[in-house]
Amino acid sequence: MDNSLEMIELEMAILIRRITSATGNKKIGKLDRSAYLILHQIATNGAAGVKMLAGEFQLDISTVSRQAAALEHKGYLYKIPDPTDGRAYHFQITELGLKELKEDKQARMERVAEVTKDWPEEEREIFGKLLRKFNHAAISI
Repeated sequence: MDNSLEMIELEMAILIRRITSATGNKKIGKLDRSAYLILHQIATNGAAGVKMLAGEFQLDISTVSRQAAALEHKGYLYKIPDPTDGRAYHFQITELGLKELKEDKQARMERVAEVTKDWPEEEREIFGKLLRKFNHAAISI
């Protein structure tokens, strides 16, 4: 068991280093990671408030509020009133936001396809499922 934990820990550190290095030197698409994730969350699950987004991404409300405001300024999101609280609002994705998200997702998928081009489809599927399982387990930490 210790060997497997050591291997996971080391490989995660290497993966994070490579992703950080790659995104610093060779940006994929127009969206940074936070913009991509916020737009993806809203496009997938519908309009969302800052509090919900902050909980989803385990970030401070002020951080998510600032990120969402930047996306609104770029025309990727717009505010809609919260029907249960007249003082609050939710963010909804715009057509431009959907377009940018779709383009970025395509670029990211091409990058993953290139990295895993020699993998059998079964290994890609297993790897994806294990990453999802790891990410879901990491939420509770």
